[in-house]
Amino acid sequence: MLQQQVYVINTVLMVMDAVCAIVAGYLAYYIKLYYTGGAWMIDANVFIGSVMFVMFLNNYLMGKFRLYSDVKPASIISLLWSVFKALALAFAFLSAGVFMYHELNFSREFLVYFGIFSFVLIGAFRVLSHLYFIQISKKGFNRRNILVVGDMERGKLVTDLLQSQLSYGHVIVGQVTTHRDDRCSGNVLGCLDDFNDILKTHSVDEVVFALEGNRNVNLSNYLDICKKMGVPARILPAMWQYGDQTLSMESCQGVPFLTLRAGNFNATGLLYKRVLDLLGGLVGTLVFLVLYPFVGAAIKLDSPGPVLFKQKRMGQHGRIFNLYKFRSMYEDAEQQKQVFMDKNEMNGALFKLKDDPRITRVGRFLRKTSIDEVPQFLNVLKGEMSLVGTRPPTLDEVEKYQPEHLKRISAKPGITGLWQVSGRNQITDFEEVVKLDCQYLDHWRFFNDLKILAKTVFVVLKRKGAV
Repeated sequence: MLQQQVYVINTVLMVMDAVCAIVAGYLAYYIKLYYTGGAWMIDANVFIGSVMFVMFLNNYLMGKFRLYSDVKPASIISLLWSVFKALALAFAFLSAGVFMYHELNFSREFLVYFGIFSFVLIGAFRVLSHLYFIQISKKGFNRRNILVVGDMERGKLVTDLLQSQLSYGHVIVGQVTTHRDDRCSGNVLGCLDDFNDILKTHSVDEVVFALEGNRNVNLSNYLDICKKMGVPARILPAMWQYGDQTLSMESCQGVPFLTLRAGNFNATGLLYKRVLDLLGGLVGTLVFLVLYPFVGAAIKLDSPGPVLFKQKRMGQHGRIFNLYKFRSMYEDAEQQKQVFMDKNEMNGALFKLKDDPRITRVGRFLRKTSIDEVPQFLNVLKGEMSLVGTRPPTLDEVEKYQPEHLKRISAKPGITGLWQVSGRNQITDFEEVVKLDCQYLDHWRFFNDLKILAKTVFVVLKRKGAV
């Protein structure tokens, strides 16, 4: 119910913020007309378009500054500062548009009036709303009284969380502790043995269970009591720990599931990522087809063997696929690998050798320019790889992995990634590679992929080494 309340409240806030922006625009318009005696004119479409532009952009930016979140602002100062930043950016974009189309009959005074009135109206409305939610709503007859059940540490955590939660109005009536020794602490109303009596003697609209996983506590008994008395109950999973961002709740055909995420991916983000992969894979494949005759001829003239090098690699969650590259080594390079294992410069499962004698003359140029990687766009089109991800390991590398290393293959491998643009030639510790890969997975954002792609282009153009 708390999230439903947040949705309704933020919808109202968004509508009222938009109304304030519209009113501010018309106030600025009529005041400008008044001071010029009606001499100033502006095209109606330009005026309406400007007001709508500020309204929509400001709402978007206020959302980015967390003014439509489920957490109440920390203070009036921080609230007004966020409103100011959103409006300042919105009007900066509007001013830039006016400057670009200078033939529009715009007035600097109108923009100033519009900006001031927008800040005054939206700021005043937001301050009044904030005062209502932190003071008046808690005193209403219909406020929700919440009882917290749990040990002192988790109980305080939930209490602090609910204190900052945006809602129609709620208060913490007290806490029921799991330990008898804590009955005299703070706002503790009693221990679990007193739970039934506490519900009878106190006005409780909802119970939040924040138990620490004590197997001696039969939670189902207390849930039955809540159900019999018609009191809604909410449960903080015992497996959740402070700072854990991987645990979430999902529903499948009405059946609730606790979900433990291994990365920061979501359905929408994966859709965007796949669309980007298809577009990039298509462009990269066209480049591959153009380069193939020329690169193929150079490889054939330099050394005997196939133009394309095909190798078994480990993909997402153990899926095995054939990775394609332009051949940059002699044909028997895989057989010679064991000879050079004692010269491996990497600490851990990876193999790397500077000035590798197995690399051909043409191969050195292909690696320096990263042209040898171009055939991997075929893997991207087939869905075996992504443009951005973790490096696809060989099968013999995975055999040396510890359990914690397997996380790096929990997503599709990529042609480039965070490791490759973070100084690949300088990293010699496999654990550092795993750390960077896990950092990418845990903090994944679609825009991060775009940033990595942009950095990859820079790395390739600067010829800082293979990507």
